[in-house]
Order: sequence, then C-alpha cells, then structure tokens
Amino acid sequence: MTALVRYQCALLVRGHRWLAPAVLYAAILAIGIRGGEPALDSLGFAAAALTPSAAWLVRICVGAEPDAARACTVAARGAARTHLAALLAALAGALTLALAGTGAVLAVSDPRSSDHEVRLDVLPTAAAGLTAAVSCALLGVAVGALANRPVLRGPARSVPATLIGALAVLVAGVSPANAAVTGLVTGSRHGTVDLPLGPLALAAAVTAAAAAAACAVSGRRG
Repeated sequence: MTALVRYQCALLVRGHRWLAPAVLYAAILAIGIRGGEPALDSLGFAAAALTPSAAWLVRICVGAEPDAARACTVAARGAARTHLAALLAALAGALTLALAGTGAVLAVSDPRSSDHEVRLDVLPTAAAGLTAAVSCALLGVAVGALANRPVLRGPARSVPATLIGALAVLVAGVSPANAAVTGLVTGSRHGTVDLPLGPLALAAAVTAAAAAAACAVSGRRG
C-alpha cells in the first residue's frame, strides 16, 4: 500500500495540477488576511479556506491516471486499494497546504485577542490553528471522495456537488469544520486558546467513513 500511495503522490506532483488548488488557497489567504490581525481569527479563516482546495485535490488525484494506466493498476492492486491510495495522496497534499498556510498566517498575524488586549502563547495558538486546518482538510477530502468518481461521474454533477459540499461543511452548524473554526474565533474574542480536538476526531471519523464508502463503490464498479 505504501508503494501505491507513493505512486499516486508522484502522479500528483509531477502532473503539476496541484498548482491550481494551491494557488486558489494562497489567493484566498492573500485577499482575506492582513498583517497584524489577531492570530486566531486569521487562523480560522485560513482553515476554512482550505476546505475547497482539499476537495479539489481529491478530484485531481482520482482522475490523475490515464484510463489504460489505471486499468493496469487496478488489475495489479485492486480498484478499492487504488482508489484509497488516490485519496491518501490528496490528503497528503491538503495537509501540506495546512502546514504551509498555518505557518504563513502565524508569520504575519498578531498573537493577541480580537481586541488586542490579551497576549496569547504562540505554540498553543499554532497548535490550535493547525488542528483546525487539519479538521477542515479532512472534511474537504470527505467531500471530494463523495462528490467525484466513482460515486459521481461526469463534471456536470461532480463539480457542482464538490462546490456545494465544500460550502456546506463550513456553514452547517453540526459540521466539525464549522465547530473548529468557530472555536478559534470564540477563543480570539475571549483571549483563550483551546485545541479543537473534538472536531478533529469527528472530522477524521467522517472522512474515514466517506473514504470507505467511495472505495466500496470503486470496488464494485472497477
């Protein structure tokens, strides 16, 4: 399985199609974040912005191989394992963006509360921001897994489903991504830092279930 994931990651990197979601993420951060703003607020914005890019990375990874090459990989390793490797490659890309985005935000933001009165410890602030970003990345991968092949085929259905799903997991009150981002914003108002471990655990469970469902469909359809 490790070799299969490395193969899928190599397809993602060498194909350079990762540039589009990465540029989208960087552009959103450049537009929405200004230097000197409260760190937790900026980290919440950065985490939320990661969700559509993560879903886009899934769309890229599950369609990276030409049909003939995919048929060979499926014949050698099985459709479900091949699809899981593509999802893990997309997750690796999303986590890379999460780490880079969190670092960039911390470099330009002010580690203080929303009113700039309470100074926050940098390490707990960074940990909270990265945890929220990982939660949003996981939910983006879950959306991408359910909104693209083999669950939904054809861009007429998969592209709108990906966009709507990425928005839904950010605004829905029951979503772990919404809870993680809201926790950062609330902490910024109160001058406290809390790790959103609950949303992270729930996001991981939802993503695992979505990946299992997509792989099961892949195994049936080949």
